[in-house]
Amino acid sequence: MCKVPGKVALVTGGSRGIGAAIAQKLAKNGAHVAITYLSSPDKAEAVVETLKSYGVNAKAYLSNAADFSQSETLVNQVIADFGSLEILVNNAGITKDNLLLRMTEEQWDAVLNTNLKSCFNLTKFVSKQMMKQRQGSIINISSVVGEFGNAGQSNYAASKAGMVGFTKSIAKELASRNIRCNAIAPGFIQTEMTEVLDENTKANFLKNIPLGRLASGEEVADVVAFLASDQSSYVTGQVISVCGGLNI
Repeated sequence: MCKVPGKVALVTGGSRGIGAAIAQKLAKNGAHVAITYLSSPDKAEAVVETLKSYGVNAKAYLSNAADFSQSETLVNQVIADFGSLEILVNNAGITKDNLLLRMTEEQWDAVLNTNLKSCFNLTKFVSKQMMKQRQGSIINISSVVGEFGNAGQSNYAASKAGMVGFTKSIAKELASRNIRCNAIAPGFIQTEMTEVLDENTKANFLKNIPLGRLASGEEVADVVAFLASDQSSYVTGQVISVCGGLNI
């Protein structure tokens, strides 16, 4: 088990899905956890109660990661509430799928801002604290779609590919301060979105996955826990795919 005892983690979009699984995994492994949410306060508070059941401190914050000033306020408040900040997981993300000829400017901007600009916002403000501490781990949740693209998802693919370039650049910038930055590229994950898919759609997904199944959020969270812990102390600037072989 990848322990992170006493460390403070901030997980954006932590009220459901992969974000909630990541928050719970970090709490189980001893981290105090702050999560953000935008539209589901009840779910966020439920996650917080679960996190506290592991004997750690936890708090949910209403904050839009795509907003520059809100991100600065958030980071300052988390540091004030918890005393430090050693782990950042940039997980907040949305999709607004459409073919390019039908895609609106709003759909493009919304996805790029939520998925990519948020990564810049939070990393910029968190890195100041990590540099003072001379330690930290930044983990960006990208996607295999950022590697090989997908019809109808040019905005999403661009945002996730951008996260990869951002990750590698930040890893080089901050390595001298003992701050690591890595990305995880999930494939198809069992979430609320995939649960509503019809059986034919699921079957088409599965035939392209060598392992023959969808991943659980916890399987992504396991890799986050590794990258957050000292067991990955010599790993930075990397992209780890959690996709069942989809990208082979």
